[in-house]
Amino acid sequence: MKTFASVDEVAAQNKAGGLLIVIEGDVYDVSKFQEEHPGGKKILQRMGGKDASTQFWKYHNQAVLTKYQPKLMVGSLASKKKEETPAKSAPTSAPAEPIRRATKSADDDEAPMDPFGELIPYADPNWYQSYHSPYFNDTHAALRAEVRAWVEEAIMPNVHEWDEAKRVPEEIYRQMAERGYLAGLMGSHYPSEYVKSFPKSVHPDDWDHFHELIVTDEIARAGSGGLIWNLIGGFGIGAPPVLKFGKKELVQRIMPEILAGKKRICLAITEPDAGSDVANLTCEAKLSEDGKHYIVNGEKKWITNGIWADYFTTAVRTGGPGMGGVSLLLIERGPGVTTRQMNCQGVWSSGTTYITFEDVKVPVENLIGKPNKGFPVIMTNFNHERLGIIIQCVRFARVCYEESVKYAHKRKTFGKRLIDHPVIRLKLAHMARQIESSYAWLENLVYQGQKMSDVEAMFKLGGAIASLKAQSTTTFEFCAREACQIFGGLSYSRGGQGGKVERLYREVRAYAIPGGSEEIMLDLSMRQALRVHKQLGMKL
Repeated sequence: MKTFASVDEVAAQNKAGGLLIVIEGDVYDVSKFQEEHPGGKKILQRMGGKDASTQFWKYHNQAVLTKYQPKLMVGSLASKKKEETPAKSAPTSAPAEPIRRATKSADDDEAPMDPFGELIPYADPNWYQSYHSPYFNDTHAALRAEVRAWVEEAIMPNVHEWDEAKRVPEEIYRQMAERGYLAGLMGSHYPSEYVKSFPKSVHPDDWDHFHELIVTDEIARAGSGGLIWNLIGGFGIGAPPVLKFGKKELVQRIMPEILAGKKRICLAITEPDAGSDVANLTCEAKLSEDGKHYIVNGEKKWITNGIWADYFTTAVRTGGPGMGGVSLLLIERGPGVTTRQMNCQGVWSSGTTYITFEDVKVPVENLIGKPNKGFPVIMTNFNHERLGIIIQCVRFARVCYEESVKYAHKRKTFGKRLIDHPVIRLKLAHMARQIESSYAWLENLVYQGQKMSDVEAMFKLGGAIASLKAQSTTTFEFCAREACQIFGGLSYSRGGQGGKVERLYREVRAYAIPGGSEEIMLDLSMRQALRVHKQLGMKL
């Protein structure tokens, strides 16, 4: 890479036949890129030999720079070289050698881990920024670095393009499997017996709920609900019931291909007339005369990943009315299964689907759990689903906050930067206080879930998780709105500097409603809390 003494030297070389521009102190040769430039070549030619930073940020975001920097960057200005210091940001690359076992337990009272990331206050959890934590050890730090490096290289530069296309390349999903991440998102032990690829930084025996939190959290940094629902949405809620409650022969037959990324699975519960009111679903499964099959008829709606799923973990009515007549079946794509993609307000690349089951024959061996006992399985699974939603919401709130902080340091109004206006700092402060409060509760609930059995967690944590689900979605909505106010018109346009904020604001409702609407969650939280404490001996 060449060092240019000044913009004048760049201009001189530009006149010599090339087409060079400067962005944030780096020099780019866009001679061969002129015909590809979406805005046309004249815009580039007008900026030839000049600092184009201001013009660039009007129309683009950091992901665009990250995508084209390796191809087009030819050097930097000397002034930028002088400004840079090794301590500008903490390392984010994955470790060269795998960390096979933890050398420091999460309970050790030792010094905090090294700082990590860009160190913008509140843009990451505080344990990233050298604060003490009882929950994380060196395997968590190594996994964090591993996932972040992959997300920044393979995902972030392409998220907007994938969202517009309403599909994430299957190669990215397969990479999730090859890196061992899919198998770690089951809300339980790492199912080593069904996989051949493992995470580089964590031994499967060390894998815990906080490793799962980190994978979800770091992928959510891309700022796209569609992306993360594509990669772990249907899988993360459709596969765990099969693994935990499916018959051994069924699990052994289908789980290896699912965890290898060769087959896809989703959860099919919601119906046109049954959302949060799961106990009143009507999709029917009747035993055949010979007792060897269930015959399924009914419809499911708003099913994540359903359009390309091979398997459907499906709630069906096998008995009488209410929760006592609900069972869970694994339905395999085949005759009688019809899927149609739905157009929704947000999460475009997640494959939201309308499913019709018409006289579908399902072997009785595909029953998950016991007949008419599917409701407890569904409720247990809801804890895992809602925790995933919480993790994503808190990180999306952080993304809105982080984008706002960065923009506020660049944008000037009324003669000074946005960050120098007290009203902007107040907005950021309100965002930060809600984010940190929600995340602290999240860490505690993840820890409790790790210590409890599924049955105990369903009894004791269901209400708290429901309450935090509502808290996290309102936090997300608040931060998305405040970020829009800070970005102004840029948050109203798809793509560009405000692209992440625009997309996330559009996806708020996709988090506030699925998994249980805020109103239902808050009511559930109190009903369950009172029930738990009554059983523990509380007197009112």
